[in-house]
Amino acid sequence: MSQESESSSSVRVEFPDTDKLRMLCGAHQEHLKLVERRTGVQLGSRGNQIVIAGGDPAARALAERVVRELYDLVEHGYPLYLEDVDQAAKLVAQGQSPREVFGDTIYVTARHRIITPKNLGQRRYVQAIREHDIVFGIGPAGTGKTYLAMAMAVAHLVERKVKRIVLTRPAVEAGERLGFLPGDIAEKVNPYLRPLHDALFDMVDYEKASAFIERGTVEVAPLAFMRGRTLNDSFIILDEAQNTTAEQMKMFLTRLGYGSRAVVTGDVTQVDLPSGRQSGLMEVQKVLRGVEGIAFCPFSEVDVVRHPLVQEVVKAYEGYEARLPPKPA
Repeated sequence: MSQESESSSSVRVEFPDTDKLRMLCGAHQEHLKLVERRTGVQLGSRGNQIVIAGGDPAARALAERVVRELYDLVEHGYPLYLEDVDQAAKLVAQGQSPREVFGDTIYVTARHRIITPKNLGQRRYVQAIREHDIVFGIGPAGTGKTYLAMAMAVAHLVERKVKRIVLTRPAVEAGERLGFLPGDIAEKVNPYLRPLHDALFDMVDYEKASAFIERGTVEVAPLAFMRGRTLNDSFIILDEAQNTTAEQMKMFLTRLGYGSRAVVTGDVTQVDLPSGRQSGLMEVQKVLRGVEGIAFCPFSEVDVVRHPLVQEVVKAYEGYEARLPPKPA
């Protein structure tokens, strides 16, 4: 690839393969438009070139690094999605290589979508799951804690490293009472377990996932059903762990049998327990910190992976709320 300066305020970047360049640009050049928003420049494709105009020299240099890194991903066979472009731009701005992060393939779904870490926080999390028998992923929603844990679980099952997957979460009400929901106990707790179902069916085709559940190869159950069991050769995921009590957390962690590993995920800022009850996820960080074989992986807002417009929505709301008159004390 060669680069030549077109003027003091624009740069042309040349690429050898026009087909790969089209993949880089995206349908209706949506990938380039996203890079524009992230770097503050204007981008356009002409033949086998991308023209970078506007902005200051630092912004144009950043945009050039981003498009070169995106082309490198395409050249190595990585299928670019809009969220990948967004995360790649963030990684390049941090001085990181997107290919080093995205190149860690966890699982390929039934729809041939490649599941990989999207940022450094996710990469550390995935590596911790590979190297430790118990891993805690703690941070805000949208950071991929549960989804990546599910991908690792399915990969372990397919590779025959475990014989089954056990998915569980506490059935804690957030404003509604289970008793007022229709149906038997299984139907009552189903809404709480739906996110785990959704993640499974996103990775495995419907018939195969249904067969897994029917045979018990994949078990989805409320946390209360774990008491008294020993789970051998299993990959166990405890989701929404901030809503476990200290007793429930201890009970869950002592279910681990030979050949098993557990991933515990939660957001300690979203506790729905009754007032006066301490979250088991908060306590366990003090109890087990430093124990060999256990890893704690913190996530922050920087690690959130969502539709690129979400960031714009958040900014708009923050601006709106900042203009509101202060609430009375």
